[in-house]
Amino acid sequence: MKKILNSLYILNPDTMIGLDGENIVVQRDDEVVGRVRLHEIESINYFGYRAVSPALMESCIKHGVSLNFFRPSGRFMARATGLQNGNVLLRRQQYRVADSATDSLKIAKNFIIGKIYNARWVIERTIRDHAMRVDAEALKAKSTYLKNSLSLVANAKSDAQLRGLEGEAASVYFSVFNTMILQQKDDFKFDSRNKRPPLDNVNALLSLTYTMLAHMCEAGLEGAGLDSYVGFFHKDRSGRKSLALDLMEEMRTCFADRFVLYLINKRIICNDHFLKKENGSVILTDEGRKVFFTKWEERKHETLTHPFTNEKIEWGIVPHIQSMLLARYLRGDIDEYPPFFWK
Repeated sequence: MKKILNSLYILNPDTMIGLDGENIVVQRDDEVVGRVRLHEIESINYFGYRAVSPALMESCIKHGVSLNFFRPSGRFMARATGLQNGNVLLRRQQYRVADSATDSLKIAKNFIIGKIYNARWVIERTIRDHAMRVDAEALKAKSTYLKNSLSLVANAKSDAQLRGLEGEAASVYFSVFNTMILQQKDDFKFDSRNKRPPLDNVNALLSLTYTMLAHMCEAGLEGAGLDSYVGFFHKDRSGRKSLALDLMEEMRTCFADRFVLYLINKRIICNDHFLKKENGSVILTDEGRKVFFTKWEERKHETLTHPFTNEKIEWGIVPHIQSMLLARYLRGDIDEYPPFFWK
């Protein structure tokens, strides 16, 4: 079983990182401010424009530690990894399935079934836990709509039909997202999903959370030997990791969205943790990012029982398990790709 290691976040844009033996050394103004063992880290997330030493980059690639580069605002720029793992025969089968409208639709439907199922249970969990604080009847109506849409997705006959059903379900789910925000409602009001750039506090949190989840899915797919650029629901587009976006659909609501609601409803993140820029975009401050990533790492290490393997695992393992199951399906080891169903 894969073990989830820690991730290192370099949030100060004036910080440089290098290598000393088997240790990552963090420097600021020629002063060493931190030292971390490389073998205890699975990824380095660098927010800034300074420098990563060539020696550290070489060692990261050799040991499978991913280097993710972000602008200080939090926008993703690039990712450096080593050689792709896996069997070329598996990838060739992946490409054949992606080129078949019928075969790719079969997998794509399961991604979206998982997404809608989990969105429904996020709503149902809110009703169960906070019935006296929310409009339970309105939430129940949306939950019923999502439940009914599952059979429509399962019987979709084309990519276009599936995309239409997925879009309608997402619209229904987000129409009650603001209702699930129970605290700090004046500072965390959600009207609609906006991005590139996010224009309010909630969307700033959602965008960053989705970015981090996408990296987890990409790592899981590459670890399973799959090509993260070639998807089944998200079609090929230059520079887009379509299969990583496919895989994260199942986990958007139950992992990413619930994490955002947790930060807001537990008052862990507050309005002072955000900065509004001249162009209207909203980003987390340095202190806000520290709080965010501390809690993100904690959430990755929380445990659950996987619905298909029936094993007790950490949340951070879920993308790796789903990637493994997808690879097994493509190899013909199992009859169908099993979506991740959270409850």
